[in-house]
Amino acid sequence: MAARTLLRRTMATVVQHPVGNARPEPVTLTAEGAVSISYQTLLSSPSSLVPSIERAFGSQPDCLGIIVVRDLPKTYGGSRERLLRLAYQFANLNECVRERFADEGSRYSFGWSHGKEIMNGRPDTLKGSYYANPIIDEPDVSPELRNAYPEYYGNNIWPSDDVADVKGFEDAFKDVGRFVFSVGCQLAAACQPFASSYLTDSSLSLADLIRSSQTVKARLLHYFPPSPDAPLPAENEPAMYLRQEPDGSPSAVSAPSSTSGLYIRTRGGELTKVSIPEDCLAFQTGEALELATAGKLRATPHCVRVGGTKGADKVSRETFALFMQPNTEQQLSRTENFGQFSKRIFDEHYGQATM
Repeated sequence: MAARTLLRRTMATVVQHPVGNARPEPVTLTAEGAVSISYQTLLSSPSSLVPSIERAFGSQPDCLGIIVVRDLPKTYGGSRERLLRLAYQFANLNECVRERFADEGSRYSFGWSHGKEIMNGRPDTLKGSYYANPIIDEPDVSPELRNAYPEYYGNNIWPSDDVADVKGFEDAFKDVGRFVFSVGCQLAAACQPFASSYLTDSSLSLADLIRSSQTVKARLLHYFPPSPDAPLPAENEPAMYLRQEPDGSPSAVSAPSSTSGLYIRTRGGELTKVSIPEDCLAFQTGEALELATAGKLRATPHCVRVGGTKGADKVSRETFALFMQPNTEQQLSRTENFGQFSKRIFDEHYGQATM
């Protein structure tokens, strides 16, 4: 599963979904059809959410493969904004300072990464990423595993105290990351009755796989303002938009156009725009779960479209994503474990660029 902090408010509709003799929660849908559940219900009565989970992640043509968790603690909003503003601050440091926190040995999977990932055969210079495991700073694995998978089993790298503009970066990163992780573990447990019938190994516990994993990875992203040579593309991350003011400080602004936002392709192939409140979290299924269920639970195809407007060259985008996944030795299919799957994906995005 991957969790993302997203923006915008939306209307909701309610659909009744009775299940046997149980007393399930009504399935609540946003205006665009995304399933929405209450954080408090997730904590107090997760079994009542089975109909919502089936509606979110099932194979029906109109399923979106995403679930929105609302009614989060009020402290989350402040923590989220603090972190995303620090993403802006770090990305606006001098390049030589930023590069002090890059790690080539992990294929730039810890610390700062800019222009290292290959997209469509070329280095992606539009966005910068800061990677870390918000749950553990130093994984407890064998030297053999550490050497085999430096992308996951390296040590976290944090900005040093002498970088005044990003003081509190580590605490802010961990604060948001650990909260999202805790919600994700609760959701994984609630998903177990639904997912167990699809897993190739029905004895697997999704929540245990996540809780015991040392490969959790968070990605804090900054999309640099667009230019004629580097326009904002359709990307796979939602974001908070910040405009640089004359004094150099960032101020939050709305999306550049009415067409900007998250788009998801339904199980039936229809592209649907989904608006998600900024005080909510969204969780979606990923490729590893698709492999672990032999394709029965598919990864969620999605992108973000950003329309250009006057003044867009001063607007950057900030976002935070958390990837919850098993340890590298966990078997996903008969031929591939999570480590092998990850190596294949890394090779696709960190190979040689073509000119």
